[in-house]
Amino acid sequence: MLKTHRRVSMALAAVGVSALVLAGCASATTETATTETAAGGNTEEETTSNADLPSWCGPNEASLGLLDGFGGNSWRLITTAAGADEVAKCPSITSYEYADGQGDTQKAISDIQGMVAKGIDALVVFPDAGPAMLPALRSAYEAGVVTVPYRVFPDGEAGVDYDLWVGADFFADGVSWGNWIKANFPDGAKILFLSGPAGNSQGVTEREGFESVLTDAKYEMIGEQPFEVTNWDPALSQTVLTAAIAKYPQIDVIVSDFGPSLVGALPEFQKAGRSIPAMTASDGNVLACFWEDNKDANPDFKLMTVPTGNDNVRLAVQHAVARATGGVIPTETAWSGPVFEDSTDPAKPVTCRTDLPGGLYLSAEMSGEDQAELLK
Repeated sequence: MLKTHRRVSMALAAVGVSALVLAGCASATTETATTETAAGGNTEEETTSNADLPSWCGPNEASLGLLDGFGGNSWRLITTAAGADEVAKCPSITSYEYADGQGDTQKAISDIQGMVAKGIDALVVFPDAGPAMLPALRSAYEAGVVTVPYRVFPDGEAGVDYDLWVGADFFADGVSWGNWIKANFPDGAKILFLSGPAGNSQGVTEREGFESVLTDAKYEMIGEQPFEVTNWDPALSQTVLTAAIAKYPQIDVIVSDFGPSLVGALPEFQKAGRSIPAMTASDGNVLACFWEDNKDANPDFKLMTVPTGNDNVRLAVQHAVARATGGVIPTETAWSGPVFEDSTDPAKPVTCRTDLPGGLYLSAEMSGEDQAELLK
């Protein structure tokens, strides 16, 4: 396996450039892998043993593209680096490219079409726009490109429209949130749920999860249904939450699948003379530190988080690389994680790293220190 520090350096480089060339192959018992950096063309060599390679890394050389529908926040930067880090574990991937759809569905579609035209062998796609991306995915798959969408479900069928959709167990996240709300609000609650783009499968599935637990009518959903649309964008999240605070005199629980995006808006409760309410969300260092700084002045501000899921991309990469290089296809088809933090449970304390930037996700495989280097 490529050394950890080397994998991370390639992951960091991948965020700042559109292509990163990885040279080497896994056909010999012991081999030399030469890496060409995208920035300056410098090379360095290291010896890699086949015994150290992951089983999903096969012997056949291939190229891989990682495509985002939107890459403009710290979560996407870290997720992109995690994907590049996973790719770098397999020297059979001889070239790697990244494309950011920048929140523009047509650009995201064009990015897929462009990589297919270049002859990229495998694509890992975050299809933010959902079903609107399905024709492009299907076209890539029909062209013989290994096509693995992940996280947001684009509709369609594996083996017909793409090789496999690698989702996260968002239903389980919703169940975890629902169980926590039920335990902490046994007499009922008014719940405001914020998710990403309209109709995104993540938010829909999460709501199904917590509603499977909160079956009693005393748990009332307020706001836009099935969720307030934020596009997972901090600026829009602040606008949405500020409007909800003005509209609803009682909000007992906020549910957010991108909790850090709400930190800029949560002080609006205090400006209105109200305690910040309880919150179930995905984790983020900025959210944990905000809770630490504000919990004493806000008696209702309990917090529970699930992993924000940066490593969902790793499983998607493994599936794409295995299919493209002739490796062993992983048995897992969905990424999942347990409850990460719970301010009501001493065994799972809210963890704030004041020595690191706020835009980190301490539930991720990549260390907080490496994430901090990335965000520089």
